[in-house]
Amino acid sequence: MLKTLEIEPTETQRGSLIWLHGLGSEPRALEPAAARLEAPFLRFVFPAAPLRPITINDRARMPAWYDITSLAAPTPREDALHLQDMSTQIGKLIEREQERGVAAENVVLAGFSQGGAMALHTGLRFERRLAGILIVSGYLPASRTLHAEGKPERRDTPILFCHGRQDHVVPRAGGHRSYQFVKDAGYSAEWAEFDVEHTMSLDELRFIRGWLAARFPETRRPT
Repeated sequence: MLKTLEIEPTETQRGSLIWLHGLGSEPRALEPAAARLEAPFLRFVFPAAPLRPITINDRARMPAWYDITSLAAPTPREDALHLQDMSTQIGKLIEREQERGVAAENVVLAGFSQGGAMALHTGLRFERRLAGILIVSGYLPASRTLHAEGKPERRDTPILFCHGRQDHVVPRAGGHRSYQFVKDAGYSAEWAEFDVEHTMSLDELRFIRGWLAARFPETRRPT
């Protein structure tokens, strides 16, 4: 099981949010953003990615969900075994929430940057419908396998892409291509962009807060 940092709800719980950090980062980096979401009805679960050498960073070891072997056009190249392994591990975290009394349909899977890519990859292939998938400054990895591995019966899962117009780490154009690819594949995807670089602004967090509130109305309880 992946190590996690967790924040318990301070009100009656309506669901859980599993939020994956970016490449080279750590779970605690997401705590300030979580506080801005003002969602005391959620359990926040921040998993820690394992340390691994990253090819595009001269094989330097850092927390990463998967190795990126190339950034050559048209899309990055990811280690498929890392994606598969981490997807399984994240799936176990969702299952643990179910054991705690939170149904999968009350779990949002979210991520920032590489964490957003990992969340999208996992969420589109997860066997059960989730409350939503949130991708912040991320993209769709291994897009060539989605049609074979995705779960068509889960195409009604709400998916939100948020991206900065001035993002030079994961360029806005690449993020939007991923959104369009997912939407064209028949999934319920929404796009929102903000005047920021590779980070989250207050406007963006307010937008996400509203999106989460719609996923978890006051009458909703874990089942």
